[in-house]
Amino acid sequence: MGANNGKQYGSEGKGSSSISSDISSSTDHTPTKAPKNVATTEGLDSSTRTLSTPSPGLILPSKSSSLSSPALSSNGHETNSSSSSSAPAETVAVVHSQPGTHARSRQSKSHHHAPIDLLPDHALLQIFSHLPTNQLCRCARVCRRWYNLAWDPRLWSTVRLTGELLHADRAIRVLTHRLCQDTPNVCLTLETVVVNGCKRLTDRGLHVVAQCCPELRHLEVAGCYNISNDAVFEVVSRCPGLEYLNLSGCSKVTCISLTQEASLQLSPMHGQQISIHYLDMTDCFSLEDEGLRTIASHCPRLTHLYLRRCTRLTDEALRHLALHCPSIKELSLSDCRLVGDFGLREVARLEGCLRYLSVAHCTRITDVGMRYVARYCPRLRYLNARGCEGLTDHGLSHLARSCPKLKSLDVGKCPLVSDSGLEQLAMYCQGLRRVSLRACESVTGRGLKALAANCCELQLLNVQDCEVSPEALRFVRRHCRRCVIEHTNPAFY
Repeated sequence: MGANNGKQYGSEGKGSSSISSDISSSTDHTPTKAPKNVATTEGLDSSTRTLSTPSPGLILPSKSSSLSSPALSSNGHETNSSSSSSAPAETVAVVHSQPGTHARSRQSKSHHHAPIDLLPDHALLQIFSHLPTNQLCRCARVCRRWYNLAWDPRLWSTVRLTGELLHADRAIRVLTHRLCQDTPNVCLTLETVVVNGCKRLTDRGLHVVAQCCPELRHLEVAGCYNISNDAVFEVVSRCPGLEYLNLSGCSKVTCISLTQEASLQLSPMHGQQISIHYLDMTDCFSLEDEGLRTIASHCPRLTHLYLRRCTRLTDEALRHLALHCPSIKELSLSDCRLVGDFGLREVARLEGCLRYLSVAHCTRITDVGMRYVARYCPRLRYLNARGCEGLTDHGLSHLARSCPKLKSLDVGKCPLVSDSGLEQLAMYCQGLRRVSLRACESVTGRGLKALAANCCELQLLNVQDCEVSPEALRFVRRHCRRCVIEHTNPAFY
């Protein structure tokens, strides 16, 4: 930001030019004494807090000027930026006073203006709307005009913080404090909070979000393994409009429910329902059948549920899921190795709603379970059965005949799938666009030719580690010109 105003403000008194204070050792988390020109959140009186703006030090260590990657703009779009977290230091949350009269008086003596200063406010707001959270904080430090524009409530529907070294709890506390100035103790504009990969985020940070952001609709805390049930319960209880929740990698989270206080306040007519539609609990290793039963009973509006690598779940858990959440469209049970044919029978009770199903590496699944899915889920579009070694051509035949709208199929590492199953797919599922047959030892050129001749919309074909001839691959390329062929045959090019 090369504005002339920025230069003047940058040369102002020491009290407004400091950015952050770093801890010299990543192993010792005891903050060193801050220099006189740095104000921490704990040391500010109420009057200073009123005119404070979070420093970019909240987002990045001061020794690095790079942006976090990927960065999300305040209007929800992603912005490409590079990440730098090599310095083994803690970023201390600091605040700065609003640009003062001294900078304004010095500005009046200057007759030169940067071209960007000639833009009207609405144009600058449009530019600011594409900036990530950390750069928006930097803009607020340039001059008084930019300060007022950068904190326009319309720019703060989304906050995204990234970085393993970021003191996320303190950053959230300072940001929400500034955003709550116009409406004390409540931030009505903030609807999306993304704190993925901030490993230092704890329950304290989420408690602040729950207390200050009642309009929250979208929350991502993927990889924040210090989060526990208490904080999650607090968020879903205080944010009734929350629809999107990503808890992947939060290994301490075992279920989702309302707090006891919130449960007592609900009327029997409404029950203990949570409005979440999208829930990702990938790699929540502590999730068990009882926890999933609690989730299902409290979140009946679920449409997207991802339980990848929740290895303690069994078929019994899926019975409660089908009973309480009849609207599920997408379900992932990849690497849930205790799930078998009985579980798929319960999943099939979702019937016409189910569009996406992943049971990759669920080795207990056979043609029996696949027949249930094929019979009761005719609108299935996506199926990932990679590594289901019990699946044969018979199961594939049932799937092809009952699910004609299938668009994407992965049966890689299914050694019993052969050309006969592919011919059935080619006959009944002519809208196929993506097919993976990787390491299917029984597949030859005959099955591929049948697919290519009938599935003209094919866009991706994976035949790596398959015994197929270059001639068969050329046949696919001639009939499906838009198809990308992934192969390991050196004779085909």
